[in-house]
Amino acid sequence: MPMPEALALRSLAALAQAQRLRAFKALVLAGSDGLTPGVIAAQLGCAPSALSIHLKELTHAGLVSSEQRGRNWVYRANFEQVRDLLAHLSEHCCAGDECALTPASACPPRRPAAMIQSEDVHA
Repeated sequence: MPMPEALALRSLAALAQAQRLRAFKALVLAGSDGLTPGVIAAQLGCAPSALSIHLKELTHAGLVSSEQRGRNWVYRANFEQVRDLLAHLSEHCCAGDECALTPASACPPRRPAAMIQSEDVHA
């Protein structure tokens, strides 16, 4: 089933802020293990309290899920939603010609999570 346009817009809007994008990328790098807000904040060099609004926005957009594990909350990227968003964005790519997109197996190797905060992305 195609992603509704309203959900695609909400997902893109949630990623259109530098700190949220960095937090989301940290969760993508963490994979299914996820991360606690404290770990994300440490990786991004920000206070956990400042991160909570960003995690809330990502969760509201469906890009992130959370679960309580003991006293901690663990956040994870919602990879199904990300795939749906990418499918929505590339639904009619290349006007029916052979697609120029490369398969996922051709993606470059993952970078360490510490590299996230050093990117040249400004708020």
